[in-house]
Amino acid sequence: MDKVNNVIDIIKDMTFINKLRFGVCVFSSGYLNFKYDKKEYYKQYDKLLREWDEEYSKSFLDARKYPIILFVLAKMMEMNEGEKNQVIMWFINNMWIY
Repeated sequence: MDKVNNVIDIIKDMTFINKLRFGVCVFSSGYLNFKYDKKEYYKQYDKLLREWDEEYSKSFLDARKYPIILFVLAKMMEMNEGEKNQVIMWFINNMWIY
């Protein structure tokens, strides 16, 4: 449970744009498997990111520019399926607050 809370705390501290970038990365990743509709969520975050980030609307997302996102993705790859689903469920439920 500590792993889940630590990752959620890191996500909470991200800027709104980085949260959108994280959403695009996590829902387009073939390395993270969870039980949510990845394609639908990817479309939503992709659309929002295109509206908020001019750089993203002109090119693809280069995750290497955002080490915090890479760190969170790496931490999630170390988790079991249940822990990943907890993080993703928290992310989905809390992103729509904005």
